[in-house]
Amino acid sequence: MQNPSLYLDTLIRELSRLPGIGGKSASRLAFHLLKMSDPEVERLIRAITDVKSNIMTCSICGGISDRDTCSICADEGRETGIVCVVEHAKDMLVIENTGRFSGMYHVLAGSISPLDGIGPEDLNIYSLQERCSGGVVKEVILAMSPTVDGDATALYLSSLLKPMGVVVTRIAHGLPVGSDLDYADSATIVKSIEERREMK
Repeated sequence: MQNPSLYLDTLIRELSRLPGIGGKSASRLAFHLLKMSDPEVERLIRAITDVKSNIMTCSICGGISDRDTCSICADEGRETGIVCVVEHAKDMLVIENTGRFSGMYHVLAGSISPLDGIGPEDLNIYSLQERCSGGVVKEVILAMSPTVDGDATALYLSSLLKPMGVVVTRIAHGLPVGSDLDYADSATIVKSIEERREMK
């Protein structure tokens, strides 16, 4: 029979692999799980399993959904002429939670990063070009995080989309340089979108 402490060590090790969870946080979470009732643990396990089994990528924007087309892309009340481009699905949710953006989204699934071997062909860029070629999209808002990779991705997309007759803007100041979009508060994100500037 396995030593009980080995079970706990394994759980702590697996929890510490989650983003933002260090050894101490993983240990606290593990001991908290030990104190939870069986039904509570079962609900947590079911929620994780359901997410893995039922969440997919939206065929239009590349965001997360429980069906082929997400609720935002299926909403006929949205402004189809404005598309906000983000690096990750979590960034889309951050902006959407402000309740102040009524356009559409496009998720790249990353950013251009030569050091990590990620080029334009590795991102969801071709479908963005297709969306912009139909004449419906009038403006593309680039909401990349203000990092080196984010800046490189924004410049690349701008050079790609502007010749197509689309106005390309970038979210304004207010986001700390080098930070991720999901660390900014709602007021900062709203201000950044409202004061977006056309890319030269």
